[in-house]
Amino acid sequence: MTSPSKSRQIKLGAFLPGGGQHVAAWRHPDSPADGATNLEFHKKLALTAERGLFDAYFLADNLTVGLGAREGGNAKIAGFEPVTLFAALAPLTTHLGFIATASTTYEEPYTLARKFASLDLLSNGRAGWNVVTSAGDDTARNFNRDVQPNHAERYARAHEHVETVKALWDSWEDDAFIRDKKSGRFYDKDKLHDINHKGEHFSVKGPLNVPRPVQGHPVVVQAGQSEDGRGLAASSAEVIFTAHQNLASAQEFYRDIKARVAAADRDPAQVLIMPGVAPFVGRTEEEARAKYQQLNDLILPEDGVALLNALAGQTLDLRDYPLDGPLPVAKETEGMKSRQALIRQIADEHNFTIRQLYQWVATARGHYTVIGSATQVADQLEQWFTSEAADGFNILPPWLPGALDDFVDLVIPELQRRGLFRTAYEGRTLRENLGLRRPQNPWTAARSTVLAAE
Repeated sequence: MTSPSKSRQIKLGAFLPGGGQHVAAWRHPDSPADGATNLEFHKKLALTAERGLFDAYFLADNLTVGLGAREGGNAKIAGFEPVTLFAALAPLTTHLGFIATASTTYEEPYTLARKFASLDLLSNGRAGWNVVTSAGDDTARNFNRDVQPNHAERYARAHEHVETVKALWDSWEDDAFIRDKKSGRFYDKDKLHDINHKGEHFSVKGPLNVPRPVQGHPVVVQAGQSEDGRGLAASSAEVIFTAHQNLASAQEFYRDIKARVAAADRDPAQVLIMPGVAPFVGRTEEEARAKYQQLNDLILPEDGVALLNALAGQTLDLRDYPLDGPLPVAKETEGMKSRQALIRQIADEHNFTIRQLYQWVATARGHYTVIGSATQVADQLEQWFTSEAADGFNILPPWLPGALDDFVDLVIPELQRRGLFRTAYEGRTLRENLGLRRPQNPWTAARSTVLAAE
């Protein structure tokens, strides 16, 4: 394949829910059944990810019991709150970033801003925020609502939420803290700023009661693919976590987002697109396929059916349909619109029955599943990377720790051999390793402009 330029290499996130990505991962003989809430196990995963030179440890989050997890056999029913977990893992690592998911619908900008600023300070500049709007009436009912806000309303709120959080992170200038014991001056009051935000959804005076983050702003990540999601990504995101089943779909998304970013007067090179990939890696293709089949044999049908309903925004009650029959048409959802469409696409393209469909999506929930030797997996990643489909990938090991070990021990060396992946970390912060610029503080920039004009 075509060699990439030396200046551009693959970025890698590690998506590591302790219970594994596959719906039946916790039943794998090599996986701890309590992995999702086992701190020692998460420590092991973090150290393995850093050994593999991953950019970041990534965790999703739900504000209800796991979607599609109410049938009794799904380990995603419960887990750690991500920022809390990452605060415990950060001191054990030196370079690995930590990207935690938090909701713009059910968290206030002030509390979210101080939480992520604190994580960035604790990790010495390795925090990232995965922005989600949260979906589902079950979630809404945990927050004094009967139904979720509609899709457009959630995204309008998200736009304002993100900008408010960024303003709070900038309310302290970088050099505001003097801490001079002799003079008694702890900080320069001219470098602390109210934000006085008054918008449609939020009224926030500020300033934040946490210093400006080490990175200026923790890295902002976004994961929506709907029209509203693409708009939010283009205006605010620095990393985009996306789901595609084929190269053509990934290329369309890549070109569209880069064009939208440019239209928003932002630098497309400073927005990284990282599709999710769930790899089954073996020393041979046959060994990899055996690993895939081993996990699928552990799926309980009721968990597979519940998973499909969850991914379709609770619009597919399949309990009365034959598992070896076709997928019925789902009504439109106000929940995860892009994922519902993707599930339909997978079923139609492969002519899957309900059983075949849940076996396919059980691994990656609509993300790309690749099965093969290290060479075959690296070929797929290289093709997407060099064909304007991806700037990197969020790796979703189907079970843990084995699938993460396989990727680190087999695929990473192959990518390094091809010059596609680092052999050492470039910097200490998440931004430095991702190649993202540190945001300038607007108050400092304004003062510099005034001084230059005098």
